Amino acid sequence: MSTVELEKAVQQLPPQDLKNFTAWFEEYISDLWDEKIERDVLDGRLAHLAAKVDADFEAGRCSPL
Repeated sequence: MSTVELEKAVQQLPPQDLKNFTAWFEEYISDLWDEKIERDVLDGRLAHLAAKVDADFEAGRCSPL
């Protein structure tokens, strides 16, 4: 199914079906994002950020939220 076909199908959904689809799609995208972050962490791609956060904390450059 092409993007154009998907767009047309979504545009034709009744309101309740569109609401259900939107909720499902948002959760789907969120799950993909979580999986990507997990892969990045496991692959060490975020290690430099963690090190910077640790250094900032140790240097007192953090404040309570």
